[in-house]
Amino acid sequence: MAPSKRTEIKRFMRAQPKPSVKLAFLLEDVQDPVNVGSAFRIADACKAEPVVLTGITAQPDHKLVQKIGRGKHKRLLWRHEESLEVAVAKLKAEGFKIFGVEITPDAQPYCDITYPEKTCLLVGHEDHGVTKKARALCDELIFIPMYGKGASLNVHVALGVAAFHALHHDYPRSAE
Repeated sequence: MAPSKRTEIKRFMRAQPKPSVKLAFLLEDVQDPVNVGSAFRIADACKAEPVVLTGITAQPDHKLVQKIGRGKHKRLLWRHEESLEVAVAKLKAEGFKIFGVEITPDAQPYCDITYPEKTCLLVGHEDHGVTKKARALCDELIFIPMYGKGASLNVHVALGVAAFHALHHDYPRSAE
C-alpha cells in the first residue's frame, strides 16, 4: 500500500467530525522549553487557543521552543501573563472553565469528566506541578491515573492525553 500524500491526508482530516469543545491551554511556570514547544504542537493539533504562558514559563523566542514547536507559536493565539491570577481571570472572562491537571485527593479522573464547550487545561511546573494557589483558582481538578511505578507523566504528555480526551469525550463514533 502506498503512503498517503499530504493533500489526501488534509482532505481526510477535514472530513472528520469536529469536536464540540473549544480548548485553551494555561502553562504555569513550565520551565523546560521542550515541554513548552511540545505544548504548542499539541495546541496546534487540537486547535487550542489561546495558549497562555505564566511566570517563568519558557517563551517562544527560546530556540528550543521554536525547534520543538516547529513554529506553531506563529500560527496560534498566545500570550504571556506574569500573574497567574490575571491569566485565570481573563480566561474565565472569555468563558473558559479551568481544569487543573494534577494528582491530588480531590481531583477526578480525567476520563470521568464531561467537559464544557470552553475548556482550559492548566498544567504546572515539571517538579512542583500545579501550585496550591493555582489549584484554588481552578473550577475542577483532574488527574491521569498511573498504574506503574512512576508517579506522573511528563508535562506535555499529560497535556496531550487530557486535551485529546477533552476534545473527544463526546466524539461521534462511526457505526460498527
